[in-house]
Amino acid sequence: MALALNRIRDKKVTEQIKALFLPLRQAMYDFEEHSVIREMQTLFSEDAQIKMPFPLGEMQGPNALYQNCYAPLLAAFPDMERRDFIVMAGQSEQGDYWLGCGGHYFGNFAAPWLDIPPNGHMTHMRYHEFYRFEGNKIVEMQAIWDIPEVMMQSNAWPMSPSLGWEGFVPAPATLDGIINTPHDKEQAQTSCQLIVDMLKHLVKYPSQGGPEVMEMDKFWHPRMNWYGPAGIGSGRGIQGFRHWHQIPFLSAMPDRGQHEELIEHHFFGDANYAAVTGWPNMCQTISDDGWLGIAPSGKRITMCSLDFWRVENGKIRENWVLVDILDVYHQLGVDVFRRLREFNKARIPGATTYPIREPQDAVS
Repeated sequence: MALALNRIRDKKVTEQIKALFLPLRQAMYDFEEHSVIREMQTLFSEDAQIKMPFPLGEMQGPNALYQNCYAPLLAAFPDMERRDFIVMAGQSEQGDYWLGCGGHYFGNFAAPWLDIPPNGHMTHMRYHEFYRFEGNKIVEMQAIWDIPEVMMQSNAWPMSPSLGWEGFVPAPATLDGIINTPHDKEQAQTSCQLIVDMLKHLVKYPSQGGPEVMEMDKFWHPRMNWYGPAGIGSGRGIQGFRHWHQIPFLSAMPDRGQHEELIEHHFFGDANYAAVTGWPNMCQTISDDGWLGIAPSGKRITMCSLDFWRVENGKIRENWVLVDILDVYHQLGVDVFRRLREFNKARIPGATTYPIREPQDAVS
């Protein structure tokens, strides 16, 4: 009886928080300022803890979130819209209810943002955003916006080249990432457990043996796609993941997974999707060369990696990963934005003409 009641409660809560979040998603689609502010003030608690990527930082409450993050973004992208490709919800092992969203902010990049010069063209920025609910209010937000992706599209890249493929990261191949089906707790737990088991095997390498200890074929589909953040890029198949991300990552930081007391994880599942958030959820030491062109400093760093996985026939077919790379550089004392300004100071500063108007002599 208790198990049945828990299933009913999980179903009701997950459906409720998706419904509560829907008006904000709709307001952000056309991004009418007053509607967005109203929905944020309705949905967020006044003292909600907001955790945004570097250099946006941490703040409290919906007004600070809008003024510090969304208002400047909207000024740079005056026709901005939000497009979710994953919306899922579930209960973490800590007993909290989380809603996770993945997607892109779109718009014409018309004015400077964070000192990134505008390109005057349609530009996209992927986001992974996680919201912890208590009752009908958001009390915590953990989010990574792929700010380096905007630098790249503006031809203003200040960092080392990516090893992986860089491009527009797609929605799930099955187009079912916005989950509206009734919450199935058993299926959600199965999806989530596959990810937890996979990660337990991943951290065995290299401290417990060679690549074989990860048993990757057991967990990953042979045609898997790993969608990494700008600066790392994406890889196809296990070999693509290994060569364009994992090998350089672990070569530089072989103590990955050995400092669990310093990090946190919040796993939850919904249908055939699983997600994890944590601030931070990785801790390791850059003790060797090979990752992002960063020289080995011997310094221990923390990292925030907010991820989604899609499970297909018992194996992981797609994995969306965002890492706060700019914060990594910041911890190492590298001022990426100073380099960006130096790299682009010969460009003409200021905003583009938006909307672009027809020349007068072309008007009949």
